[in-house]
Amino acid sequence: MRSKDKTLMAAIEKFVSDYTDSNGISPTMQEVADGVGSSKATVQRYIAQLCDDGILDYSGYRTMTSTKTKAAAIRVPVLGTIACGIPKFAEENIEEYVRLPVALFGKGNFFILRAYGDTRRPLIYLTVSGVVNALLNLFFVIVCQLSVVGVALASAISQCVSAALILRALTRAQDCYALDVHQLHLDPATTKSILALGVPAGFQNAIFAIANLFIQAGVNSFDSLMVKGNSAAANADNMIYDCMAAFYMACASFMSQNYGAGKPDRVKKSYFISLGYSFGVGLALGSALFFFGRTFLALFTTESAVIDAGMKRVAVMAFAYCISAFMDCTIAASRGLGKTVVPTIIVVMGSCVFRVIWVYTIFAHFHTIPALYLLYPCSWTLTAFAEILYFVHCYKQSMALFKEPQAA
Repeated sequence: MRSKDKTLMAAIEKFVSDYTDSNGISPTMQEVADGVGSSKATVQRYIAQLCDDGILDYSGYRTMTSTKTKAAAIRVPVLGTIACGIPKFAEENIEEYVRLPVALFGKGNFFILRAYGDTRRPLIYLTVSGVVNALLNLFFVIVCQLSVVGVALASAISQCVSAALILRALTRAQDCYALDVHQLHLDPATTKSILALGVPAGFQNAIFAIANLFIQAGVNSFDSLMVKGNSAAANADNMIYDCMAAFYMACASFMSQNYGAGKPDRVKKSYFISLGYSFGVGLALGSALFFFGRTFLALFTTESAVIDAGMKRVAVMAFAYCISAFMDCTIAASRGLGKTVVPTIIVVMGSCVFRVIWVYTIFAHFHTIPALYLLYPCSWTLTAFAEILYFVHCYKQSMALFKEPQAA
């Protein structure tokens, strides 16, 4: 085994220490390689040796620190507590000191403020509206015999109760989020930004609903058992979609925040993390539905024939939900970069128009339930491919803003 070049080892240690002191964060493996003028593979071997010798500590991306830097820390005062989002001056009433590592925060003048917010009342209001919904369901369905109409009325009334409680709290609040009805007005710039994001998303959902009518027409071409089984199995859709959608919203939010903050590394990381979580959730829940599908369908029907019909849909959809993550998460990522119109056009063509064409061609030819339900994974795959291509294009354009100009 060849011995390590001590000069290079000392250069790597010095670069890591100097880089951390200057930038406030640890360097990446590639940055160390560029800094000492060596290959990444060579630097990896030397860093492994330095870690074995206790000179460096490395446990992942941007966690490389020398023993000198790791030990260094600064004392930061905790000045007090403020409400979230409220711009205000804090008196210098130091409560305590907290030691922060220089490797993570660098050197400078720091202070800490504790933040507080109100999460209790929203939870109470949602709980109240949920209880009201359940009680009204029982009243309208059992007492008034209103069936589906009663369920709809209960949902509408409970949502109105929740909205009224929230509006009451907002109008009585004294914080920065207080609602003053006398100052309600439209700000042209803000309105334009909101509409630019909201209108394409709303149009997309409306087109989805229209496309689903054609799919439902295809289901209705079978016997009543298949229609009932499809309706029972479709109850899983919203539950799984909603769980996955949480990561789509997080993706758009974190990508836009990091893009605005000028942190390109975190923009791409936000996309891949959100995509991974949404795909994993879809796969896990879909797998559970596949293996426990009959138990799930038994919640909605006791007829074994209807359960058998519902399982035909489950057999196709269970492992297809996760595919939609590539489409929806990429759409959210594009919107996080401020691109809304083209992703909407792509999804309308790929997941709506394509589905209608599928119903009148592929399904019309075979006229089987698998032929109908396969349009979901096929349309998701096609749309995801187009959305990813567009996102890559948008990402390169957006990240070009952060590239340093080349020296003449």
